[in-house]
Amino acid sequence: MKRYADTTAIVTGAAHGIGRAIARRLAAEGANVAVLDIDGDGADETARILRKDGNRAQAFRTDITDFPALEGTFAEIEANLGPVGLLVNNAAYTDAGALEGMGLDAWHREVDVNLNGTYHCLRAILPRMKERMDGAVVNIASVNGVRYFGNPSYSAAKAGIINLTQSVASEYGKYGIRCNAVLPGSVRTDNVTWTIRQQKDPDIFKKLGRWYALGRVAEPDDIAKAVSFLGSDDAGYITGVALPVDGGLLAGMNVMIGEFVLESDKE
Repeated sequence: MKRYADTTAIVTGAAHGIGRAIARRLAAEGANVAVLDIDGDGADETARILRKDGNRAQAFRTDITDFPALEGTFAEIEANLGPVGLLVNNAAYTDAGALEGMGLDAWHREVDVNLNGTYHCLRAILPRMKERMDGAVVNIASVNGVRYFGNPSYSAAKAGIINLTQSVASEYGKYGIRCNAVLPGSVRTDNVTWTIRQQKDPDIFKKLGRWYALGRVAEPDDIAKAVSFLGSDDAGYITGVALPVDGGLLAGMNVMIGEFVLESDKE
């Protein structure tokens, strides 16, 4: 028995990378998948891949910052694919640099997509889940939400997602709704940001891997597996959790420690 049989799942930001991997993982485990992304062509391609694999999927070009339109999309999803049992808030955006010199538009754009967009999706689906007294939400936050690794506006928004996850878990648990967050570190994807970085330095992922206890950055399916678990009945007594899926990055900085010890031994 597939653990998502007869379940409809929404995955935002599912045109590429992590979102596409999550959509494929959930579909492989039996879910009907609504593929949402502002990149309509990419969303269509993800849905085609899922259907080619024999799964039921539909793509929706969606701007999660536009709440009235989003609410209509969620109603259409339930009409076409059935009641939504799982929402995965994966859509994200980052482009800003250092805090000093950051423009107001850059700050607001990152917060609007990452934090407000997540809230909009929650606002659209929670009343429906509450009415059915059942449902699960998995928010994709980031290690940036608990430590500073650059990208200040993105980091602030991801920290907000972690707290929002706890708020939903606390307030909606009595309605049978669970809400958890996954905190990825660096993930090997083909998004614009990583493509540009790889063009500048083809060995960027190898160099980043030295900071992770497991010696590598994540693959998209590493994140998808964690999402699939947290959204399923296998995690039926888990809510309000912010789960690092980061190869041990937050556990400790072994490279820094090793270099510090070496310097100390010289003294």
